[in-house]
Amino acid sequence: MIRPRQQSNYLIAAAGVYENLTTNGCQNVANENLTTGGSQILPTSERQVRAMTKLEQQEVWLTAVELAGGKVLTGRIVKDVVQRIMERTQVPNTYQIDEVCQILAKDNPELRGKGGCWGIVARVNDFSCTVKTWDGEYTVGLQHLKSYNYLPAECEQMQVICDRINRVYSSGLEESVQRFLESLRKPKRAYLTALEEKVLILLESEITHKEAWG
Repeated sequence: MIRPRQQSNYLIAAAGVYENLTTNGCQNVANENLTTGGSQILPTSERQVRAMTKLEQQEVWLTAVELAGGKVLTGRIVKDVVQRIMERTQVPNTYQIDEVCQILAKDNPELRGKGGCWGIVARVNDFSCTVKTWDGEYTVGLQHLKSYNYLPAECEQMQVICDRINRVYSSGLEESVQRFLESLRKPKRAYLTALEEKVLILLESEITHKEAWG
């Protein structure tokens, strides 16, 4: 759900994109396929331009209009064009396996609930990383990751913590336990506090007992 303040920011950004398209020559296009009745096709909603605020807007918009081929121009089409341009111009993926990163969920509804959480790089892809978190693995684009720049020993420690939390999280204990574990997903530190460690040890012993008795 988009909050009112976030929606206001989207609308302000969209207004800037619209002004840019109408004042920088985008309205005078020779290609008749990109016009309607001799007038340049321009955005009619904020969703159409949400993904293009940080790129060369004229190139993105004209490419999206052409790709739409006269059909309704959706935000998804614009987002696909943005992704293509980012992949074309993006610097090489420099993340390392086992590197600990923060997940940045802004403008990506697929990462809802993961914003600000830590993840450990399990696979390095061309334009994304597969990261392991407390509750599973997710493929995350490079623009949605930020390294914590932890030392190797700290990364190893986070790997152990991640495996321990994941084991308890997937054990099917009651909801209150799940909430405690979810509270450990955002701390910007490579260790557990003394109290967190005690609680986690208690939960691990409960799981061991449960497994022993079937």
